[in-house]
Amino acid sequence: CWEPGDAIRCFDKQYEHKGKCCNRCQPGEKLVSECSDTEYSVCTRCETGHYQQSWTKEQHCTPHDICEDNAGFIVKMQGNATHNTVCQCRDGMHCSDTSCQTCVENQPCQHGFGFVAAKAMARMSSPCEPCAEGTFSNVSSKTEPCHRWTSCEEKGLLVKVKGTNTSDVICEPGKRSSLSVLIPITAVFVTCFVGICIYFLVHTDPRRREQKQIEEGRGKPTENQQPTEDGEDMPHMQETLLKGQPVAQEDGKESRMSEQERL
Repeated sequence: CWEPGDAIRCFDKQYEHKGKCCNRCQPGEKLVSECSDTEYSVCTRCETGHYQQSWTKEQHCTPHDICEDNAGFIVKMQGNATHNTVCQCRDGMHCSDTSCQTCVENQPCQHGFGFVAAKAMARMSSPCEPCAEGTFSNVSSKTEPCHRWTSCEEKGLLVKVKGTNTSDVICEPGKRSSLSVLIPITAVFVTCFVGICIYFLVHTDPRRREQKQIEEGRGKPTENQQPTEDGEDMPHMQETLLKGQPVAQEDGKESRMSEQERL
């Protein structure tokens, strides 16, 4: 038989009582009476407004927390027989310290600090956090987060002034960006200039103009071949010299000059 001082081992959901292993009460219940040689442990349900969240041999359940409105709390989750009531600060407020006995109103995040939505939802601490490296905030706001610095490289610019936690990066045009604009414009002007030069060379070439005049002349009748009204050619006129001057004479007629003229 069992004697005081002897070790006894019980299961996790049991406890030792007078040399016996008695059953613990399950979550949501409390112990009414302990086991004996003839009876098992007797348990009962926790009363309203109380809870017990683990296997226990306790004879009392724990009261639910009360979310005090005057302290800035509201009920986040209503308690039951196995879980306590969960309170949280009202919207726009957060816990005053780690124990969260009271709530305080959120203050605007100052310059260099940004609003963090996740922290605001938890309402356990201030929703403001210092802006990390590469971000900034230059306003005082209850909702504005930290913003990333402008990327000068993505815009083809160079960094003129480095950013801080309260100011953005300042960019400026660099040689690369100037050339990227100048080269296309220059290419357009050069192309237009070359095109104009080629046009004038082609249309002002003397050989081409002479060839064009020859081609136009082939399609027109000459002045010496104009037809008469009767459709016959005019008699061919011959020229003779009279006192050193040319005289026209028709074909087939002799040239007659007086003796006086010959002398």
